[in-house]
Amino acid sequence: MESIELSSKPYIVGLTGGIGTGKSTVARAFIDLGIEVVDADIASRKIVEPGMPALKFIADRFGEKIIKEDGALNRSAMRTIIFSQPKEKAWLENLLHPLIAEWIVDQIRLARSAYVMLESPLLMETHQHKLVDTFLLVDLPEELQLKRASERDDQSLENIQSIMETQMKRGEKLHRATHIFDNTLPKSSIPARVATFHETFLKLANGVN
Repeated sequence: MESIELSSKPYIVGLTGGIGTGKSTVARAFIDLGIEVVDADIASRKIVEPGMPALKFIADRFGEKIIKEDGALNRSAMRTIIFSQPKEKAWLENLLHPLIAEWIVDQIRLARSAYVMLESPLLMETHQHKLVDTFLLVDLPEELQLKRASERDDQSLENIQSIMETQMKRGEKLHRATHIFDNTLPKSSIPARVATFHETFLKLANGVN
């Protein structure tokens, strides 16, 4: 993982949580407070857009069936391959993770808010955690996580469970988290609770314990 070398490194808060936990909703509440959020999911899409070198490497590896008619990556076909073939999953991660990290670092360098938030579903599973000064875990019990993800996404329960299995277990995340956002509470409570965390992160960014 590339380190950030700046004359004035921003304070970086990692925001993570598994599929269906609601981390993007929490991220939007921080954006409403003026905080710039760098989204690792956007990075993962940007680096495989048509014309990008990574997409050509993927097509060379898996064949043209992995490319849709409009030239975009067929993500459904890609998921099917990597969930069933660990060797190919490792190959893809070795290709994409450094490129994602590079994009993230570039975006962090451009940020000018009081602190910067890095939103990533795989913050703890990848070397991205080395970038952050502290992190906030958006937490849900796994059965509720599965229910919300299946209601939100046009995916089968089996696909969602496969995604969950690639992510760190909830217990380990809770053990490692420096701050925990309980997302079992009503959605209407999110802005006020985010505002409380925001004040905490402002103090940390300013060196106030």
